[in-house]
Amino acid sequence: MRAIAEPDSPQDVPDFWDVTSAEEIEETSRWVVGPDEPFDGRSQEVMERDHWAYLAGILRQQGVAADADELKGLPHDVVLSERVLALLGRDPETPAPTTP
Repeated sequence: MRAIAEPDSPQDVPDFWDVTSAEEIEETSRWVVGPDEPFDGRSQEVMERDHWAYLAGILRQQGVAADADELKGLPHDVVLSERVLALLGRDPETPAPTTP
């Protein structure tokens, strides 16, 4: 008896690239870069403040004048590589659809 259902053959497993969209990757990318969910009694506000302050600190270490509040207000674009776009079946020369 199998505890986990497994496909009978590799052909039964959908190809990740066939069932994933560029938009899904872009949205997930924005979620995973932070700020993290609150933990240890911290509020979402504190998590966001600390996240942007941390990133501003890294930039300052690299010689870039950065303010956490200004960073938070910047556009957060995700640019997929030509290789990823090709795997998704999208022509890298075709502009991605814009989201409001």
